[in-house]
Amino acid sequence: MSFRFAIMGAGDISRKFRNAAAINGFEVVAVSSKSAERAKAFSEREAVPNYYGSYREMLEKEKPDCVYIGADTGSHFELTKMCIEAGVPVLCEKAMFTSLADANAAISLAKERGVFIMEAMWSYFLPAVKKVKEWVDEKRIGKIYFSDAVIGFKAPTHEGNRYFSTKLGGGAAYDLAVYTYDLTTLMLGHDYTDCEVSALWHESGVDTLDHAVLRYKDCLSSMTASIIGPVEERLILYGEEGKIILPSSHFASNAYLYDRAGNLVEHFKDEVTQNGFVYEVAEAARCVSEGKFESDVVPLSVTLDSTAFYERIYGTRRE
Repeated sequence: MSFRFAIMGAGDISRKFRNAAAINGFEVVAVSSKSAERAKAFSEREAVPNYYGSYREMLEKEKPDCVYIGADTGSHFELTKMCIEAGVPVLCEKAMFTSLADANAAISLAKERGVFIMEAMWSYFLPAVKKVKEWVDEKRIGKIYFSDAVIGFKAPTHEGNRYFSTKLGGGAAYDLAVYTYDLTTLMLGHDYTDCEVSALWHESGVDTLDHAVLRYKDCLSSMTASIIGPVEERLILYGEEGKIILPSSHFASNAYLYDRAGNLVEHFKDEVTQNGFVYEVAEAARCVSEGKFESDVVPLSVTLDSTAFYERIYGTRRE
């Protein structure tokens, strides 16, 4: 029997999901949006059989095997909760939640109902990211003493765009700092002893530039996320025996390993991946098919930890 996905949200990111599902051979049976017109346009453009102007109606009528939530970040909690209450598994875009209260409430409800939920942290699955993790675990650059993760671009500023809307869950933290934090902790672990954060704020109330430093026992990790201007996007890990550079780390296709003299030792190039979402989509389908409550690759502990990090950033606005 085929695996049946449905989509909540009719934006560009849902188009990427639709393509990834097709590559994997999964069905996408329906799309829903707050706007029936947008859902219809998506349905026609992406060859999705059914469309709805109501999220709840889609759940009731389609009863999909899993829902992908690609709607704005500000609606993630309510839509995730709606799916759980309907007994439908969830693959939700990052940032999955914007508060620990929401994260804990949704996870508790999912456990109570026995419903699978997963944050769509696609970067974890990318071959280049997995190769870097392999190099780190093999201690190819020895003990790591410093890491630097930077991601950013100039977000559109026209009225109504999500980046500068608190209601839609805008800001650098939920859109970009999630990557810097999750990729750093993927490589170095979550056992840091201190976290210092600072941020710049827009008049709309969202954060536009975040900087954080994690202090591990023998390592400092710097993380920067910007929506006010472009930066050189990369993750660099510095070790006593060399360094690793992962350009464009959140959608990386290349990874470089250097020795301590600065000589290139190994270059990994991903020449296979057509759409980086294919791996997380396959993982969600596999977990649901196997009756799992959560993913081993992106466990809910990662989502809770990331959400606590966002709260730390937003805490600086009140200080």
